[in-house]
Amino acid sequence: WNTAERLDILSIIDAYTINGAKALRQNDKVGSLEVGKKADFIVLNQNIIDLARNGQSHRIDETKVLTTIFNGTVVYSAH
Repeated sequence: WNTAERLDILSIIDAYTINGAKALRQNDKVGSLEVGKKADFIVLNQNIIDLARNGQSHRIDETKVLTTIFNGTVVYSAH
């Protein structure tokens, strides 16, 4: 509603990942994909960054999680 207060897609992803980990003082273990950190991540069916950058952010809510990796192990697969 107030475009001056909106965030770009990379800031939103950072809020849910590395900045969330920093807030919990866990950024040495989680929050980004780096050697020595837990491998926690998801695989999506579409590139939400491209959608946002190409003016199609309204389609982000159509995104499906294909795979969830937690601590290096597949814990969910849509296939």
